[in-house]
Amino acid sequence: MSKVCEISGKRVMFGNNVSKALNRTKRRFDANIIKKRFFIPEEGKWVTLTVSTSVLKTINKIGISAVLKEARAKGHYKG
Repeated sequence: MSKVCEISGKRVMFGNNVSKALNRTKRRFDANIIKKRFFIPEEGKWVTLTVSTSVLKTINKIGISAVLKEARAKGHYKG
């Protein structure tokens, strides 16, 4: 499973670990991604999405239908 949010498009980022002596080594910043099932009442079906936890908070706030509508308009979600 790739670490990419299906709604927002968040993905892994790369950067440096910086020590006290300012030595730099490469590291990766993983997105906080979870797999979650949602029920869409308008379509009457369940859908499984890979979403970031920040998008999950948005879904809890404004609803799955509004989030999917906005994601389809932006071209992130095609399902």
